[in-house]
Amino acid sequence: MCGKVTTRSSWTDIVDYIWREDAPDLKDDARLTLRVMNDLPVILFDHLNARRRVVPMRWGFPHPKDPRRPQPIHARGETVDSVPAFADAFRDGQRGVVLMESFNEAPDVEGPTRQHVITPDAPLAAAVVWRRFMVEEKAVFACVLVTVAANPLVAALPTDRMPAFIAPEDWTAWLEGDAAAAKACLKTVDGARWTMRPEERAAARRRAPVVADPGGLF
Repeated sequence: MCGKVTTRSSWTDIVDYIWREDAPDLKDDARLTLRVMNDLPVILFDHLNARRRVVPMRWGFPHPKDPRRPQPIHARGETVDSVPAFADAFRDGQRGVVLMESFNEAPDVEGPTRQHVITPDAPLAAAVVWRRFMVEEKAVFACVLVTVAANPLVAALPTDRMPAFIAPEDWTAWLEGDAAAAKACLKTVDGARWTMRPEERAAARRRAPVVADPGGLF
């Protein structure tokens, strides 16, 4: 499942949907790569002040026995309102979205796999559920990505899950609505105009020269 995403630096304080046709030139807008345990810029609805705002949240709930480790990092959309780890937060409106330029998926096969980068034709808003935890007497806000069945493009890896993306017209229902209205927003996006490519592998680090291999750096 997804464990790496990209966004743009200018999107980290946006609280409304961006459509690429209206977006500013991205050439000077830094791309941010975010992984599990990084802070995601989560757009949520602040019920107390009746407005949307952005709150940085750690990707992955703290593991019950070791808060330094993330577990879980995803919640299935089909059961997000019934699994104890997520149900109360989901019903209480602790839902948000994260704007993404791309996301990674890997094949669900045994053995080593290669990550693939999926790039939609426009920015997408991935659904998250968040909670507040106390970790070593410090308040920590953490979130998990909500997942749905993979569309045909992503399923070709093969894998059967992908992030749930909230349509622009569903933002209000997802962020502010009741549990039933919010759950109806969790749909598989068809991805007809998306692209998918294998992630470029990092260049192998050359060895320092040694007596047995004096040309190690050359």
